Amino acid sequence: MALIYDEPSHTFNEYLLIPGYTSADCVPANVSLKTPLVKFKKGEEPAISLNIPLVSAVMQAVSNDTLGIALAKEGGLSFIFGSQSIESQANMVRRVKNHKAGFVISDSNLHPDNTLADVLELRKKTGHSTMAVTDDGSPNGKLLGIVTSRDYRLSRTARDTKVSEFMTPFDQLIVGTENTTLPEANDLIWDNKLNQLPIVDKDQHLLYIIFRKDYDSNKENPLELLDDNSKRYMVGAGINTRDYAERVPALVEAGVDVLTIDSSEGYTEWQKITLDWIREHYGDSVKVGAGNVVDAEGFRFLADAGADFVKVGIGGGSICITREQKGIGRGQATAVIEVAKARDEYYKETGIYVPICSDGGIVYDYHMTLALAMGADFIMLGRYFARFDESPSNRVRIGGNYMKEYWGEGSARARNWQRYDMGGDSKLSFEEGVDSYVPYAGSLKDNVQLSLSKIRSTMCNCGVMNIKDLQENARLTLVSATSIVEGGAHDVTLRNSDLNSNHM
Repeated sequence: MALIYDEPSHTFNEYLLIPGYTSADCVPANVSLKTPLVKFKKGEEPAISLNIPLVSAVMQAVSNDTLGIALAKEGGLSFIFGSQSIESQANMVRRVKNHKAGFVISDSNLHPDNTLADVLELRKKTGHSTMAVTDDGSPNGKLLGIVTSRDYRLSRTARDTKVSEFMTPFDQLIVGTENTTLPEANDLIWDNKLNQLPIVDKDQHLLYIIFRKDYDSNKENPLELLDDNSKRYMVGAGINTRDYAERVPALVEAGVDVLTIDSSEGYTEWQKITLDWIREHYGDSVKVGAGNVVDAEGFRFLADAGADFVKVGIGGGSICITREQKGIGRGQATAVIEVAKARDEYYKETGIYVPICSDGGIVYDYHMTLALAMGADFIMLGRYFARFDESPSNRVRIGGNYMKEYWGEGSARARNWQRYDMGGDSKLSFEEGVDSYVPYAGSLKDNVQLSLSKIRSTMCNCGVMNIKDLQENARLTLVSATSIVEGGAHDVTLRNSDLNSNHM
């Protein structure tokens, strides 16, 4: 006879946190949201930690390089979607890694024989006003000069004027050498009132450009997530269990910081085969998460297989219809609670802590805090990030309101058959996701900071100032359907319907 669980599985909406004692020191400004991203041994620090517990979903409508940059600025990390060509995904990773972070490879380059018309066209294409002039027009050619918007006047400079006639020549530039450190470069920028500092080798070939705005950005974004070596933004990428032997090397070469196997169901031999291949070829140097699972058995399988973190959740996403189509899954709250318990038991037995990621089921901001309290180390979000300016989907106007397009990886639009592959044909047999719209919400920065302020405030209500303490000391209670209704505005007529902005 089949195993039938006595208790129903629950969603986040069925729980509330019970307040704890709040000391005078327990204020939102003192709350740390730093959390481990990858596994580590007892007594050691994880190789990668997040500064905020948010990562973006491996989805075409969510995670491209633009969102990857914006989220890294806030302290989180994006997993660039894998349902695209290997070359395209690797290029997205490169764009995140090269965006800032001190030493930037120039992406706006000119030959001295180019004209002002070429300058204007390049600026329109890249959006950058600072352009390097090299002997061959390449990012690493011999640096001959720099062109900025201050070097020409559109009202006085003819469009056919050659760049060599109005650029700032090399002998008038202040430059750094290949041995210049980032602090030294910032000092040169500051002391000489520069907007950018080219870095050249002994033969005058351009290596990088360091921008003043990136120094300012670091001050404006104190939690930004940077790698240890070159202080570049960190970024992840999704892989599948089909073409990993070609995709993983390309992503590693592009500079990816962490990978995750993108699959609707992770308790499979396919995932172990993929993890085994990565360990055989890269050892522990390449960090890779796996999933998704919804119980202790699935977690232990992936932890034993070598996953650096495990994703939890099947069918809980707003665009996911796996439960409806196949009848598999579990309420997200119950899944997180059980897997978190399994993670803690695994840690006691082995001395290895394998972080878990709650993937799906978040409807309100406070659900994020509940997921963390139930044991999640970080949260993967799709619909939440799809609403922002930085997501790759189109903004459209419907019924007088702006919306953003949002579709599931299991939809016909995404055609991401690899995510749902069970060793069959290279196509989607049936859809496990829908094509939809979500309300447009503006910039990522404003929304993420608001959500995080709610998390920090709630943690203070619980009397804790970091995620580990929240996991160990939080008290949760199941609520009745009547209690859920009571928790919102009721028995009144709202003057401002926008007050329900807690709903995502």
